[in-house]
Amino acid sequence: MDYFIIAITTVAGLAFHAWLFFRFRRWAERDLALSIAGSDPDKRAWLLARLGEAKARKIKRSELQAWLEHEALQYPESEPRNDQ
Repeated sequence: MDYFIIAITTVAGLAFHAWLFFRFRRWAERDLALSIAGSDPDKRAWLLARLGEAKARKIKRSELQAWLEHEALQYPESEPRNDQ
């Protein structure tokens, strides 16, 4: 019974650490996209959508920053407003 408890506790601990690892990685990727987007809420939403596209295209993590920066340059800037 002792070995069973040790095995279950070990497996649960490893699973939790794996979950945390992937969760932190996802948060880091999201923070990267948001930092590239700046403070514009529309651009942030647009770049988060591009991040989803990068995951669908299976862009490597080592290439993700350059890919997101390139996509940020493609952001369709809105027309300047004349609030005068």
